[in-house]
Amino acid sequence: MNDLKTQVQGIDPNLEGKDMEEFVSKTHNVYETLEIIAKRANQLAVELKEELHGKLEEFAVTTDAIEEVHENKEQIEISKFYERLPNPAVIATSEYLNGQLKVEYKNRDRNNNE
Repeated sequence: MNDLKTQVQGIDPNLEGKDMEEFVSKTHNVYETLEIIAKRANQLAVELKEELHGKLEEFAVTTDAIEEVHENKEQIEISKFYERLPNPAVIATSEYLNGQLKVEYKNRDRNNNE
């Protein structure tokens, strides 16, 4: 994925109802669909967390005194930006419904199980 932040800018961060027939049209199984979305959401959460911590570390000020706390405006703005991003589960659901996720099964023949 090139830039996750620019891809999710157009996604509505609010939850909305989904048509279950459309939701399970690819897998024909609600639980399998939810597992796919949950795994992708976990991947996105890790990516966003690592990216946020990396950007915040750029502005980190190291001091010897523990009592000193410096508020950096850049850090606050970066944190607010990431807080406004949609939840990883919402992003993953949008990717799934738009056909942007590729699902591979290990040790499983899909033709025999359907």
